Amino acid sequence: MGNRTRQHLDERVEELPLFTDTATVTRVDALDEERGPAVRRAVRRLLKEHGALVEEHVGESIDWDALADDVRGVALPDVTRTKLRTLRERDERAYPSLVEVAFDPDTAFDFAPGQFVTIRFRGTPRPYSIASSPNSEEMSLCVRRVPGGRLSERLCTELEPGDHLPELRGPNGDFTLQGPSAKDMAFLATGTGVAPLRSMIRYVFEEGMDTYDGEPREMWLFLGASWEDDLAFREEFRALDDEHEHFHFVPCLTRERYLSGWTGETDYVQQTLLKYLADDVEADDLDADLRSFLDEAPATDIEARIAPCDLEVYACGVSAMVQTLEDVCGCVGVAGGDIRGEGYG
Repeated sequence: MGNRTRQHLDERVEELPLFTDTATVTRVDALDEERGPAVRRAVRRLLKEHGALVEEHVGESIDWDALADDVRGVALPDVTRTKLRTLRERDERAYPSLVEVAFDPDTAFDFAPGQFVTIRFRGTPRPYSIASSPNSEEMSLCVRRVPGGRLSERLCTELEPGDHLPELRGPNGDFTLQGPSAKDMAFLATGTGVAPLRSMIRYVFEEGMDTYDGEPREMWLFLGASWEDDLAFREEFRALDDEHEHFHFVPCLTRERYLSGWTGETDYVQQTLLKYLADDVEADDLDADLRSFLDEAPATDIEARIAPCDLEVYACGVSAMVQTLEDVCGCVGVAGGDIRGEGYG
């Protein structure tokens, strides 16, 4: 298993190789959406179910403090209050909170899909996985806005096309693709952990690595997030799913049903993966709570199933999640040498 982390990298950034002292920003594209209208519809619907709607607080915007005062004495179920708190968090979230930053380095360089670079902007360095394929003309990163973050806030709000990133170091990392193989592939991520996986997936199709000796390799992408618009590059992955019978995109959304009629997977990535394993998989060493998901029916109409003994796994996201995924994959029969992960945070 190859779980690597990038913690504390900014503390030793000067030790990393400098591949260019400037790069020109070409695009800064918001990947999430402003969902105020959907939040307001959801709040009205939720409170109406309990006869607690106070119209004057839910108009073109929501006066959350006044609404909280008015419903404090109303007999609402705990689950409803939890949903209201979650909807408030979403409504008050800054926009954009998820962006793709594309740029053109002044110096050409090579990298392997899955690697990362460290950028410096306004004096602050941070490592980011490369989200573009090595074959792309421009390089791109996927940035999640962290409230109060020294760099992510600036990248989401201040960076514009034509700006210059004064320093890029790298590429670094050994979270990379294995060589051509007949084995199937499972890509597992949460949040911006999908960035290196997108680089890998695009490269696999571009280089014809999605087949081996003329036979297609089943490819799976399990991507977890709270909300549908937190799925970076979602339309691109859906297009691949439509275009290729052997590519399966499985979003796992834990909160989206609060806002829309979402009928897809709602469990965590590690739980959802287990639903799609072949029926004959044995997992005696798997935690009992996780083992129960082996018997759950998938929420999609995908007919293909995963044989762990013939699978390569690539997982990226928060370190604790990646470690859990690696443990789960090992317990269900994926060979240790075929499990690669990179964690952060």
